[in-house]
Amino acid sequence: MNNPVRPSNGLADGFGRVATDLRVSLTDRCNLRCTYCMPEEGLDWLAKPELLTDDELVRLVTVAVEQLGVTEIRFTGGEPLLRRGVVGIVARTAALTPRPEISITTNGIGLARQAEALKEAGLDRVNVSLDTVRPDRFEQLTRRDRLKDVLAGLDAAQRAGLTPVKVNAVLMRGVNDDQAPELLRFCLDHGYDLRFIEQMPLDAQHGWSRADMVTADEILELLADPFDLRPTDAAARGSAPAELFTVAGGPATVGIIASVTRPFCGDCDRVRLTADGQVRNCLFARTESDLRTALRAGADDLELAERWRAAMRGKLPGHGIDDPAFLQPARPMSAIGG
Repeated sequence: MNNPVRPSNGLADGFGRVATDLRVSLTDRCNLRCTYCMPEEGLDWLAKPELLTDDELVRLVTVAVEQLGVTEIRFTGGEPLLRRGVVGIVARTAALTPRPEISITTNGIGLARQAEALKEAGLDRVNVSLDTVRPDRFEQLTRRDRLKDVLAGLDAAQRAGLTPVKVNAVLMRGVNDDQAPELLRFCLDHGYDLRFIEQMPLDAQHGWSRADMVTADEILELLADPFDLRPTDAAARGSAPAELFTVAGGPATVGIIASVTRPFCGDCDRVRLTADGQVRNCLFARTESDLRTALRAGADDLELAERWRAAMRGKLPGHGIDDPAFLQPARPMSAIGG
């Protein structure tokens, strides 16, 4: 990090990091209204002409894989399963050479209907967002009575072989922070891998407050009484965002993604492509690089690749949340893609 290097043919930045993990947003729309993400009435969704078509999206993914060294593709949203062409997009991505690892982050609604088709298309695994297993609390948090659908989706993903099935949970003070042990027990009982994620300043309402955020240290304290957690080998973590802890008595682990209090920017290997064709070199970036306009103007793959490399060169050393001058991105998480 202290010795800037010249970018290689891959997606290298000026601090020696190379992005090999591409997060691709398929849509900014969502069928939940989670209180920490968006208002009850939803947002002003992107107009269809602004969205990349299936062919455009697959072409940019192909450039990333075949010319820029990307080895992992994570499809996100919004809610990616709302995209009608999602199965075909996965199949075309799986046909690339070299074949990337392919996953989806979803709220789980609709997963029960599509898990088998996604597996057959080439999807490797899923991450399902689930902050509570209590029906009343789920409806309070998401403003929708859909917990049964999410649980059915988790079960279907496991039966389809989209494993390891990972569950992402955000704890909120005074809302569900009393449920950390309950969530972990649920995942242990069902064979899911649980990851707690610190709440980040990416809500559409811009109401995030660090004082209200449940920190990694607090999460560990909440789990300490019912569970004996032991840190795994830190060297095995690599660029993965989750710090893993083994649950004593078995091989299962629980992870904590502490983007705010324990940032891992120095090992970041991620880059994002929004549903409207903008490159974001950091989740918290306040600038974007437009690939859609160049693509629609007739740019060839070599030009698109070079534009992508140029977008990565300006990546900052860290997200700067602790900086008093930090400003939250204009786009919320649902429009960026996680």
